[in-house]
Amino acid sequence: MNGRVSRTDKLNGEFQKAIYEIITRRLNDPEITAMVSVLKVDTSKDLKNAKVFVSIYATSEEKKMTTFNAIKNNAKRIRYELSREMKTRTVPELFFILDGSIEYGDKMEKLFLSIKKEEENK
Repeated sequence: MNGRVSRTDKLNGEFQKAIYEIITRRLNDPEITAMVSVLKVDTSKDLKNAKVFVSIYATSEEKKMTTFNAIKNNAKRIRYELSREMKTRTVPELFFILDGSIEYGDKMEKLFLSIKKEEENK
């Protein structure tokens, strides 16, 4: 792509920021009790659908899933708010996906640190 950023890539970045703002500042859903990060938005070329990858930090799996389900249940409202904010003709339908890559990375880092400590203690 010659280092050029496509229109879809630009929109994905704008959607990512806007969706985060909507979830964290405008929804006011009591079911959203955990910390939410919008990691990535992947919009189809025709701009009809977008996968929204979210990571949720919670004290329990139950709180995490309650928060994720509340986000999924608010998808239409989030899309509506997004349409009010974005300067695009169409706003894609949003499909939220729970991404565990940060948790996995954290788990692996802890594992490597424990192996390193064991090696140092030998």
